[in-house]
Amino acid sequence: MKLLAMLLKSMILLWMLPLLISACSVTSSNVTPPLSTTEISATDLKKTAARVNDKDITVAELKRAQIILMADRPGLQIPPYLQKDFEMQALNQLISSELLFQAGQKLDIKDLDKQADAKLAKIKNGFSDAKDYDRALQNIGMNEKMFYDDTRRELVISNFVKTNISSKITVSDEEIKKFYDQNPDKFRQDEQIRASHILIGADSKAGVEAKTVARERAEKLHKELLNGADFATLAKANSTCPSSKQGGDLGFFGRGKMDPQFERAAFALEPGGLSNVVETRFGYHIIKLLNLKKAETVSLATARDKIEDYLRTQKTNAAIGDFVGGARRNAKIDVLLP
Repeated sequence: MKLLAMLLKSMILLWMLPLLISACSVTSSNVTPPLSTTEISATDLKKTAARVNDKDITVAELKRAQIILMADRPGLQIPPYLQKDFEMQALNQLISSELLFQAGQKLDIKDLDKQADAKLAKIKNGFSDAKDYDRALQNIGMNEKMFYDDTRRELVISNFVKTNISSKITVSDEEIKKFYDQNPDKFRQDEQIRASHILIGADSKAGVEAKTVARERAEKLHKELLNGADFATLAKANSTCPSSKQGGDLGFFGRGKMDPQFERAAFALEPGGLSNVVETRFGYHIIKLLNLKKAETVSLATARDKIEDYLRTQKTNAAIGDFVGGARRNAKIDVLLP
C-alpha cells in the first residue's frame, strides 16, 4: 500500500495544479467507502465522460482521478448523497487540466521526452522491483505507457504555468510586511522542547505484579544511565515505544501534545537533564531533555522568504483559476455523464 500511495502521490500534481475546489468536509453515519481501485475496467477506456475541444476524457480517467483525490485525503469518506458531486469535482479538475494541457502544447519544451524519462526513472527507483511497480500501476488501471503519457502531460502543464503564469507573479516588500503585521499569531512560536525517552510499557489496566516488574526494570535502567550508560543505546535495546528506533528521540514538541505527567516531567528538565522514572497510562518512562526552544516571535527578516513563497503561491493559484475560467468560457465542453 505504501508503494501504491507513492505512485499516486507522484500523479497528484497533474490534478492539483488546477485544484480550486475545496475538499468535501462531510459528516454522516451513512457513508460509503472510497472508490475501489478494482472498479476501472477495460470498457471504461472506451467510454467518454466529457469532451473538451474535441478531446475525450474517458470514464477510466475519471475513476482514476477519483482514486487520486481520495489518496490525497486519507480517511475521507463520501456519503451516498454526495457521490455525484464528488464525481463532478474530479471531472471538473480533469477538464481544467485538459485546458491547461492544450494551452501548454502550444509552447516548445526542450528535451520533453528526456525529462519524462528521468522523472519516470526516479519514480520506478522507489519500488523494490519491476513487479511491484507494474502491480501498483495495474491497481489504478494503468500500464507504463499510460503513466508515461500522464507524466509528459504533467511536465507540459507545469511548463505552461511556470512560463505564462508564475513567472509573471510578483510579491512586493509592502505586501510581505502587511501580511506579517496582519497575522501576528502565525509568527508566534511557543516554547518547545526536544526530548528522548525510554518506555517500559505497562498497560494502565495491568495487574499490580506486572506494573511492579515494569517499574523495577525502568528503575534498573535509570541507575545504568546515572552510572554513565548511553541513553540512545539503552533506548534502542529496551524501549517499547516506536521511537526506540531513533534512540528514543521524540523530536520537538510543545505543551499539550503529550501525556500530562510526561509533559510535566519533561518541561521541568534542563537541557541534558535526566528525569526520575515517570508513570503514565502507557507505562514507565525515563526522559532526557535534549534541547529547548524558548517562546519567541519570529522576526520579519526570518519569516520573509516563507511569506513571499506563500503569497506567490496564493497569487499563482488565483491566476491559474482566472486562466482556467477564461479558457472554459471560450472552449467547447460537453459533459457526457448520465
